[in-house]
Amino acid sequence: MSKYVGWIAGAAATALVAAGAITYAVAEDNAGSGTNRPATPSADSADAGFARDMAVHHQQAVEMSFIVRDRTTDPEVRRLAYDIAQTQANQRGMLLGWLDLWGLPKVSADPPMTWMGMGDMATGKDGALMPGMATNTQLKKLGGLSGRQAEVFYLQLMTAHHKGGIHMAEGCVDRCTVGVEKRLAQGMVDAQRSEIRLMADMLEKRGAAPVADGTAPGS
Repeated sequence: MSKYVGWIAGAAATALVAAGAITYAVAEDNAGSGTNRPATPSADSADAGFARDMAVHHQQAVEMSFIVRDRTTDPEVRRLAYDIAQTQANQRGMLLGWLDLWGLPKVSADPPMTWMGMGDMATGKDGALMPGMATNTQLKKLGGLSGRQAEVFYLQLMTAHHKGGIHMAEGCVDRCTVGVEKRLAQGMVDAQRSEIRLMADMLEKRGAAPVADGTAPGS
């Protein structure tokens, strides 16, 4: 249990460090845009919507990575899970920090992805608030598996999760107006595409395959 707590603490510390640098990143971005600071994004803007929704999306990726970390001894899967947990906890801290900096709420009465014109896609069925997210049933199943079965299910769930995240990040690249946020979103697209290719190789080694349509695998 102590190792598990330590892992969480490490991810949390990384997120705090990232959050501490937010003011400087945004200030630098604003300074490069002329003497007048750009207007703070509104609560219903793409910038705010992406920050809120991706923070939720990332939180589940961190949760799944913590689960599989204790369900397998495979160093390759554990290393990937650790990298995903650290990276996405870091990015989540940045996104929530921007909302604080802008004085905007971290929750909205509108359905997720409304800022993309896709609010009707976010049903919240069985806890899956956005496309690509795992359901509560799938998370429970992951927690009950071990060894190769846990590895395969995690890789399948995370592949679907990344595909949903890429779609949302591309939406920010197209719609967001804050430069540093657009750059973060493009970085997510690039990194998660690379991880999808890595996970496909890992699944192939285990005699399995990702779900072809990009949706989360059935429970």
